[in-house]
Amino acid sequence: MDKLPPKEKIYEAYSALADKRVTLKDDHGEVLSSDRSKSYTIAFEDNVYSSNDNSTYWQGYAGYPVIAVLFLQGKLPFKKETADKFKDINWNSLNKQFKRDYKAAAEYIMKERQLDYQSIEEETDRVYEDLKNLDIVIKRGKLRPVK
Repeated sequence: MDKLPPKEKIYEAYSALADKRVTLKDDHGEVLSSDRSKSYTIAFEDNVYSSNDNSTYWQGYAGYPVIAVLFLQGKLPFKKETADKFKDINWNSLNKQFKRDYKAAAEYIMKERQLDYQSIEEETDRVYEDLKNLDIVIKRGKLRPVK
């Protein structure tokens, strides 16, 4: 992968999975946003992924919808117990509140929910390392018609 996402996008992917906002089909995935106001389509073919979420489409890195799909495809290690700790978080609102400082937003959630920051951070670091080593390509444009 050429460009890596902020590590905190993994937490957003955990939330999407914990909230059951991710659907995986044969050639694409669908993810509802954390406030459920938008739906994202993640197209994939072989090792090429594209999505119409802002991070993937405009920034060129795997946004949380792509990461959520990678979890479901078994390409990244997934622990349901960890994902469940990030259930019911409106990341859209939180990221606006923290002016897109994803690290500050994640730290706020960890503190508010009294989560074991160190163990979650260690697990997320392992996932991030695996993400770095994945042989995938993020295509900024449309792989096929994306809703």
